[in-house]
Amino acid sequence: MAKMNIDKNTPWQDLTPGGVITQSGNAQEFKTGDWRSAKPIFLSEKCKQCGLCYPVCPDNSIPVGPDGNRTDFNYDYCKGCGVCAKVCPFGAIEMSKEGN
Repeated sequence: MAKMNIDKNTPWQDLTPGGVITQSGNAQEFKTGDWRSAKPIFLSEKCKQCGLCYPVCPDNSIPVGPDGNRTDFNYDYCKGCGVCAKVCPFGAIEMSKEGN
């Protein structure tokens, strides 16, 4: 880990804030899919449209159509956390190493 040079005499008011989230839903403003090391694969033939995967996605990467049915992933925003695969009772989401 790199050592940071910090002037201990700098007032806290002059420090650059880091990790500050000023509003909710900011994940939709940045395409973070490039961070992924694992990729969810949607197996539509196994999906029963139960809707359990959609609300657990922290990045809103599971689109739901006007008919209420989910569609394939929005990989621009999916970080590959795998929560959706863990909650799917039908095995309709499998995790794969990115690039496969």
